[in-house]
Amino acid sequence: MPLRIGVNALYLIPGGVGGTEIYLRSLLAALAGIDPVNHYLVFTNRETGRDLVPKADNFTCLPQPVRAMSRPARILWEQVALPLDTLRRRIDVLFNPGFTAPILCPCPMVTVFHDLQHKRHPEYFRWFEHPFWRFFLFCAAHRSSRLIAVSDATAADLREVYRLPPNVITVVPHGVDPEFFRLRPIASAPPYILCVSTLHPHKNLERLLRAFAIFHRDRPEFRLIMAGMRGFHADELEKLRAELNLSEAAEFTGWIPRDRLYDLYAGATAFVYPSTFEGFGMPVLEAMAAGLPTGCSLIEPMSTIAADAALQFDPDDTNDLLDAMRRLTSEEPLRIKLSAAGPERAAKFKWETAAEITLEAIHQAL
Repeated sequence: MPLRIGVNALYLIPGGVGGTEIYLRSLLAALAGIDPVNHYLVFTNRETGRDLVPKADNFTCLPQPVRAMSRPARILWEQVALPLDTLRRRIDVLFNPGFTAPILCPCPMVTVFHDLQHKRHPEYFRWFEHPFWRFFLFCAAHRSSRLIAVSDATAADLREVYRLPPNVITVVPHGVDPEFFRLRPIASAPPYILCVSTLHPHKNLERLLRAFAIFHRDRPEFRLIMAGMRGFHADELEKLRAELNLSEAAEFTGWIPRDRLYDLYAGATAFVYPSTFEGFGMPVLEAMAAGLPTGCSLIEPMSTIAADAALQFDPDDTNDLLDAMRRLTSEEPLRIKLSAAGPERAAKFKWETAAEITLEAIHQAL
């Protein structure tokens, strides 16, 4: 008997939620590729277009009259209107891919936790938002039949913070967009180091700018390009860029179309990701798939994901980060090794596999 699976995409703001948007778009496309049987009903908001929902006969887009840009309105709709709609539409399981879930839902739920930053680093949250994060994520963790963690590190946090039994948590690592494996280097591109990241404090971009300022004195031909949506730390980073006299050498692109992102990966000399906290670290996987010499922080889960296919450094040590940039751009044997090892390692992460494990968790929720 086919299931009627609701997908709670009310949280999605195109270009405004970072990697969780890529996650949802990629996962839905993969589910459409492996599952022609179950019926998926995707609840969207006013900002999200119908392009989110795969053009498959068993996928239905259900636009809701609420804007995710107004978080209070979205949460209210999710808590009151969404449960009523799941009842009316006879939903068997509700899949929540963005942390939060209805507290009173008439059907079993599967909820995805991308990280527990609100517990590990509450200092990065605005004072008026943090209590709501704590309350609604606690409720989602305890009201859902099953939880999906995107890494073993996030699963460990869920067990520790919410004292959950291991058998309710399924680890489902991200996949990687196959297009990255098909990128070819743009030989004519001027040299630059790439970092793809939201401009949030825990991404450690302040340290990256300071390290690059030293690097740039010796290698003035290089630029630093930081691609990703503006976050809470954007103004501070732009001020620091000016203080370091890097206005011409360091660029913040903001959120960019996917094709432009592919071009940035294809043209880069090296990729660096200095984050101090991650639930997964998708840009590292993308850079490795593209065959870019890649450096990332020696923290979990990125350390395990990258293994020996990336140069790992201490994100709290400016000199270690600086040394990584120098090696990634000038040490040719290392560059050749990482360019070969990256795609081989990244190939182990597939969205089809993520979709299969997710669908299995949805079945287990029943």
